[in-house]
Amino acid sequence: MKIAVLGAGHLGKIHIKILKNLPDFELIGFFDPNMLLAYALSKELSVKAFDSMAKLLEETEVVDIVTPTMSHFECAKQALFARKHIFIEKPVTHTYAEAKELMRIAVGIDVKIQIGHVERFNPAFLAAKPYIDSPLFIETHRLSKYNPRGTDVSVVLDLMIHDIDVILHIVKSEVFQIQTSGVAVITESPDICNARIEFENGCVANLTSSRVSMKEMRKTRIFQKDRYVSIDFLNKKTEIVRLSDAQSWNPLRIKFPIEVNGSKKFVSHKKPRVKQLNAIQEELRSFALSIKNNNSPTVTLQDGCEALKIADLIIDKVTDRIDKNKSNA
Repeated sequence: MKIAVLGAGHLGKIHIKILKNLPDFELIGFFDPNMLLAYALSKELSVKAFDSMAKLLEETEVVDIVTPTMSHFECAKQALFARKHIFIEKPVTHTYAEAKELMRIAVGIDVKIQIGHVERFNPAFLAAKPYIDSPLFIETHRLSKYNPRGTDVSVVLDLMIHDIDVILHIVKSEVFQIQTSGVAVITESPDICNARIEFENGCVANLTSSRVSMKEMRKTRIFQKDRYVSIDFLNKKTEIVRLSDAQSWNPLRIKFPIEVNGSKKFVSHKKPRVKQLNAIQEELRSFALSIKNNNSPTVTLQDGCEALKIADLIIDKVTDRIDKNKSNA
């Protein structure tokens, strides 16, 4: 299938390099309105640079949208009207209202749309998934050093939305209520944010995201009956601590069995094997298979909309609190 990329910034360049070597697609080129950048990249990677989005749409079957978030809606809308299969980097659009409108436009148009929530394809998460069942409490930390790239949106859309999508994927329950706190440290929008999401099934998720930290961290801890699952998205590591019928390697040094409903249980520790995978490559390959096999994409447009809906609610609550603090100062 012929595919073309919209956007040749930092992430767009990564997509172009991967698609160039992905046998599932035939990369025919890319478009970026920065013609100096486009010319230089075209020369560097030996990939055609289109001089307009319209010409790109005429020649391709699939569009990979890796433009700034503000332009996602307009690019996706034009690609939909041209009846092209679409991959859209996260977040699906800048606002939930735009996402809902995109869903309305997509009704009746027979194309596949996948959203780039890449952590679904992180090998550490894939290794942990078989051990996740009915979480009761989830804690996430997604911290990064300050980087001007991505600051056109709040830290919620820049970083936290990754964890929102993963949590909605594994909890599978309606959100009951949300509590938030955040601070605009460097930019005009929140740069550090905490959100407590309570679900109707009783699960609670506590999310912290920052782009003004001294170190990088992308960790999620999941607690459920008889089990604790730790996922290090950054270093690609997964650890499981759980109750089992037999004693195994026990770094917690708990040497005695625990009585549970009249039977002896031991605390055991396991490190599942984490495959060496390129998550972006895997999500693009998954998208290709959904088109070829006419299956639903792994991360659907609906998934992207639901994650953005929660992100928008968090942003609204944080912004209101920041505005109140300013007025009271």
